[in-house]
Amino acid sequence: MGGASMLPMVIGMAVIVVVGGIGLVMSRTSDPHAEERLAGLTGQKKPRRKKSDAASGILARPAAIDLGRPSFWTRIIPNAENLNLLYEQADVNMSFRGFMSLVGGLGVAGLALGVVFRLPIYAIPLGGIFLAAMPFAWLIRRKKRRIRQFVAAMPDAVELVSRALRAGHGLASGLHLVAEELKGPIADEFNRVFEEQNLGIPIELALRNMADRIPVMDVRFFVIAVIIQRATGGDLAEVLDKIGKLIRQRFELFGHVKALTAEGRLSGIVLLAMPPALLAFLYTVNRDYMNVLFQTPIGVKLLTVTAILQVVGAWSIKKIVSIKV
Repeated sequence: MGGASMLPMVIGMAVIVVVGGIGLVMSRTSDPHAEERLAGLTGQKKPRRKKSDAASGILARPAAIDLGRPSFWTRIIPNAENLNLLYEQADVNMSFRGFMSLVGGLGVAGLALGVVFRLPIYAIPLGGIFLAAMPFAWLIRRKKRRIRQFVAAMPDAVELVSRALRAGHGLASGLHLVAEELKGPIADEFNRVFEEQNLGIPIELALRNMADRIPVMDVRFFVIAVIIQRATGGDLAEVLDKIGKLIRQRFELFGHVKALTAEGRLSGIVLLAMPPALLAFLYTVNRDYMNVLFQTPIGVKLLTVTAILQVVGAWSIKKIVSIKV
């Protein structure tokens, strides 16, 4: 087997190793919810959350960059505070040093692949930048998914706090009840607010911090209602009942809008996928005919203009079908 035939195999194995490594690093080792369900089925005692574990997120250093003292990252990253907030919102268990090592490794891998495939000199840095940006795109995607999970459980949490207040509990006890009874990001965030106020932070400030970590309108409704009630008085339980009902109505309206815009979103997917699919089909069927686009200056310019128009079209369709609720 010659060297020319071995090269694609080596490149393929390298790509598989890189993708597999990313998957192993970014995946969680176990699912605590599944473990609790299995423990209940087998009759074992459910593991309870330790108070020291709950408070460790408050007392420990920031997951990303320590802004209290100058460091290497604060010198090379222009806005380290926003990156800290993004890292916290995504709830990543990986250390920031390991995350940046992954970013650098992917960037080097992109440059190496560009050199191996003998891409044009201007395209080699683009490949490195593209692969290096993938972990940041994963952070943003993870943050959005976590916020969606939080908002989906928000009506139940608000109504649970309201029922706790009607039963005679205090606001802090209601927040702790949400942390004990619910699962996922909603339990983590409410438990953090509860532990912060236990450590002496005013509950208004702790709620404002939660609103900063979960920047959605429903959370702001809840936080503003609590802050106003604590300043002026009133029936907080009734206000929370109305907020929970409002959030459920917004969910219903959002589902109705999503159903009405489904046709436009599907049309956009088809229109955006058709040109690349047709290009790949024609390149497979008649490679000599399509090489004109890749090997002539006018062909490269046409491909560039087409890619730009595709991006503009995708942005336009997204703006048309995206309706705020």
